[in-house]
Amino acid sequence: MTHRPKVQGELELLFAEVWAVPHISGPLRGFQPNLDSYHTDSPHELTVVVDLPGVDARTLRVAVSERVLVIAGERRRAQAAGRIYQQMEIEYGPFERRVRLVEDVDPERARARYEQGELTISLPIAGTTPTAQPHMIIVERG
Repeated sequence: MTHRPKVQGELELLFAEVWAVPHISGPLRGFQPNLDSYHTDSPHELTVVVDLPGVDARTLRVAVSERVLVIAGERRRAQAAGRIYQQMEIEYGPFERRVRLVEDVDPERARARYEQGELTISLPIAGTTPTAQPHMIIVERG
C-alpha cells in the first residue's frame, strides 16, 4: 500500500507530459498564426499584424467584408528524401484567421505588406458604411 501514492503521482506526471507534447495536441488545432491588432488616431485606421514565418507570400489571401477581415494561406513543410524526424513541433498546413472589426473600414484604401515573415494589414476607418461585397487586398512583398 505504500507504493500506491508514488505510482499515482508518476501516472499523473506521465499524462501531464503526454498532453503537453505539441505533436499530440498540435494537429488537432492545426496551424493558427498569432496576430496583434490595434487602432491609431493619426492616421485613423486599424492595423493587424500577423506572424507568418516560413509562409510563401504567394499563398496569402486577404479579404475584408462586413466588419470581418479574413487572412488565409499555407505554410508548407520542405520535402526532402531521407528525412527521419526525431521531433516535430512546427505546425504546417493551410490556415485561415478571421478578425472581427469593431468599425467599418474602407477596403478600397486598405494595404497589406509581407516582409520578413510578418504580414501587416492597414485598414483605414470608413467615413460611410462600405458595401457588403468582399474585397480582396493585394499583398505587397518587401
